[in-house]
Amino acid sequence: MNVTTTNTGDLSAVLTVEIQPEDYQEKVNKTLVDYRKRANIPGFRPGKVPASLIKKQYGKAVLIEEVNHILQHAVYDHIRDEKLDILGNPIPVPQDDIDWDRETAFSFDFEIGLTPDFKLNFDDKTKVNYYRIVADQKMVDRYVNDYAKRFGSMSYPAEVGENTIVKGRFQELGTDSQPKEEGVDSTGSFNMESLDGKKIVKNFSGKKKGDQVEINIRKTFTKDTNLARMLSLDTEELEHANDQFLFTIEEISELTPAPLNQELFDKVFGEGAIKSEQEFRDKIKQDAEGMFVGESERRFYDDVKETLLKKMKFDLPKEFLKKWMQTAGEKPISADEVEAQYPDMEDSMKWQLVENRVIKEYNIEVTEEELKQYTMNLVRQQMAQYGQAPEEADLESIAARVMENKDETQRITDQLFSAKLIQFFKENLKLVEKEVSFDEFLKEATK
Repeated sequence: MNVTTTNTGDLSAVLTVEIQPEDYQEKVNKTLVDYRKRANIPGFRPGKVPASLIKKQYGKAVLIEEVNHILQHAVYDHIRDEKLDILGNPIPVPQDDIDWDRETAFSFDFEIGLTPDFKLNFDDKTKVNYYRIVADQKMVDRYVNDYAKRFGSMSYPAEVGENTIVKGRFQELGTDSQPKEEGVDSTGSFNMESLDGKKIVKNFSGKKKGDQVEINIRKTFTKDTNLARMLSLDTEELEHANDQFLFTIEEISELTPAPLNQELFDKVFGEGAIKSEQEFRDKIKQDAEGMFVGESERRFYDDVKETLLKKMKFDLPKEFLKKWMQTAGEKPISADEVEAQYPDMEDSMKWQLVENRVIKEYNIEVTEEELKQYTMNLVRQQMAQYGQAPEEADLESIAARVMENKDETQRITDQLFSAKLIQFFKENLKLVEKEVSFDEFLKEATK
């Protein structure tokens, strides 16, 4: 067997595998002998079927299978042994003229795309924005109000008021202003704050349990009200419903927020952890900003990618990759789909090459102990969300079980590599820090 590589361009080549009879004949013969021992053909005793008949029936299939087996190993062994840095997978060059009955020597070609050689082009003068998201007064107030409501008390007034929650029956009306047969008939609730306009609020104010109000559901509620969810409908059902509904009040309730006192502070953050309203607000601000770090890191990572790809311009074997894309997925895709998807795929592949080069040149690695500790920390964070604080031994046991799953271990390893890469870029690029509110960050992100 002879395997060679011939360059057809700067980043493309053809890998040729030449297979001779001595490469496959012994294995083919042995397989046919085994077939003969097991063959059960009418008119012949087991093990006594003529070898010529076995070869006639099974010879070609056995030959094709063995040649394909040799091919698979030959291609990837050659790539490994010659240290060929390829992109995608080798693409077989179609051959429709192989005569498996007559030919004894075979030659097969595979197109391969080669990884470009490039140098990392960045230093501590390469500027990248880093958005430090701060919780502004508006956000802190909202969180304070949310906590106060969460630990507040519920009462049931006799009349609908400005801050009440109203629960009742929604019945779709027909053109005769009567409940429509087989129309929408469901129960839902809403806060008076979700009503749109003073006139509509006035129509509900002072109403009591059992009272009815005719409403236009699309004009009654503010734009951010999820009508389908409130009415327990799917989107299509809501689209086909009329605007006019009859609403019958079944329950009136009112949530009184908890006062900002020591009792609330203890319920939210534990007994004695917070001793004043200012400490309460400061802690909320700190926790909120801690939650935003992940958003900042992800945006920073995307900006690093965009910045470095602009600085490190290098080509990929475009035509090879487009051909490979057509057959790489579970289902073949058309040439038009390839043209539409290629720009994003090219950027993604270039960035993967840059990442791999950074990892290699700067010796970024994930040790077994780091993976274990990182997994334990993920488990700790997840359990903390449910108010659980496991012992260290329990954490180790849970992390060990998680790491028995290869897919999960790979996912966590990828997360840890990403975290290390982000830290590397933060230490080796010039960060231009920008302090922004979360709303300002969202506006910046949508540009």
